[in-house]
Amino acid sequence: MRETDLYPPVKAFLEALGYTVKAEIGPADVMAVKDGGDPVFVELKTAFSLTLFHQGIARQALSDAVYVAVPRPTGKAAGKAMKQNVKLARLLGLGVLVVRLPDGRVEVMCDPRPYAPRKTPQKTARLLEEFTRRRGDPNAGGMRGARMTVYRQDALAIAAHLAAHGPCKGAVVRDCTGVVHATRIMRDNHYGWFKKVEKGVYAVTDTGRAAAG
Repeated sequence: MRETDLYPPVKAFLEALGYTVKAEIGPADVMAVKDGGDPVFVELKTAFSLTLFHQGIARQALSDAVYVAVPRPTGKAAGKAMKQNVKLARLLGLGVLVVRLPDGRVEVMCDPRPYAPRKTPQKTARLLEEFTRRRGDPNAGGMRGARMTVYRQDALAIAAHLAAHGPCKGAVVRDCTGVVHATRIMRDNHYGWFKKVEKGVYAVTDTGRAAAG
C-alpha cells in the first residue's frame, strides 16, 4: 500500500462535495478549494503516526480546515487505536478521514474544530479523594505494576491490627485503625487477607499477615 493509493478516493470524496482538488501543492499532499473559500488540506499516510500529526499541525498555519487521511484499519485492537487517534486529532483541532480501499468509500471520523474537552467532575472528585486520603507518597511516577492505593493502605492497616491483636469485630478494627469501611473491606476480602471467624468477627490469614509485615 502506498499513500498515492489514498488519493483517488479522497479526491473523489471532496469533488462530490463541490471542491476542486489538486495534489502536491507546495508542502500539502492534497489541497481543495470551493467558491473562493478557505482551502481544505489533507495529509495522507498509510497509518497514523507522529509524523502525520506533525504535518497536520503544520498545515494549520495555512487553514483551519485540515484533515489527516489513513486507510481503515481492521481488527479489535485496530479499532481501539483508531478511537484513541481520533481523540488525539480532535485535541489538536484536526479532522480525520478514513479510506476503505476495497470500495473507495471515505468516512469522516471527525471534522476540524477547536477542541473543548468535556469535564467529568465525578472522576475529578474521586481522584481528589484518593489524593487527600492516601498516606504519604508511596508510588513512583511512571512506575509499572501494582500501585499503592488508599484501599490497599486501609487493608494493610487492618491486616496489621489483626495480626497484632487477633480476631476482632469490625467496629473495633474501625475505631482502632481509623479505617471507616473496615468491616466492608474484610467482608469483601479483595486480597485474600481476611477470614470470617464468626458473625461480625474477622481474623487475618497467613497471606495477610505476610503482607502486613
